[in-house]
Amino acid sequence: MAELNNRVAVVTGSGQGIGREIALELAKNGAKVVVADVSNERLKVAREIEAIGPRSMPVKCDVSKKEDAAALIQETLEEFRTLDILVNNAGVYPFKAFAEMTEEDWDHVLDVNLKGTFHCTKEAASSMIKQKHGRIVNIASIAGAVVGFPMLVHYSASKGGMLGFTRALALELAPHGINVNAIAPGPIETPGTKTGDKKTYEQTKNAVPLRRWGLPRDIANATVFLCSEKSSFITGQCLVVDGGYTLQ
Repeated sequence: MAELNNRVAVVTGSGQGIGREIALELAKNGAKVVVADVSNERLKVAREIEAIGPRSMPVKCDVSKKEDAAALIQETLEEFRTLDILVNNAGVYPFKAFAEMTEEDWDHVLDVNLKGTFHCTKEAASSMIKQKHGRIVNIASIAGAVVGFPMLVHYSASKGGMLGFTRALALELAPHGINVNAIAPGPIETPGTKTGDKKTYEQTKNAVPLRRWGLPRDIANATVFLCSEKSSFITGQCLVVDGGYTLQ
């Protein structure tokens, strides 16, 4: 519990999936966690965190809206008086052929995935600069950050942009004692992956050298590491967590 004891973390898109697991793992390591999500599932996750021990606060937030991001950080500071960790996890990944993609399709994905990261980081960084410390972790993807995938041009563009954002921002915030890093998950098993095509599920698993799908806790564990003092000399990096998928 001492690893992140009394640290205050904001995790966007933490009502389910990877974000939920990140929020819970941060709490297990002692952090107080603000569960930010557009879904009411945020209420359930906040209760799960308080059952673990640390305080938690659910906040409804559409990260694509500047005013929502500003309110999220403001509410966090009013409740906890500080903000030590920001995990930009909120994202959407609708599959669509590029030939059929509309400007609205493009804007929606970029607004949530990339602009949402900008909005939340802009608000959080202001507080972190004043206190001279902080950790920012951006949940990117092997799509765009490492490799490309068909039907995900807009998603890949947003995640590639997130990696460039991470590297440049790390340089600007380093003098203020703030570390900025990204995590690029590979195939991660969520409730949706098992309800899809079984053949595709098995093919994907067999394409991973470690011969399994990743689990949300694999990303959560990497996030805890990047939020801890054990990673204090790491900034501007992209940690690929994919079981070796992109090595082939």
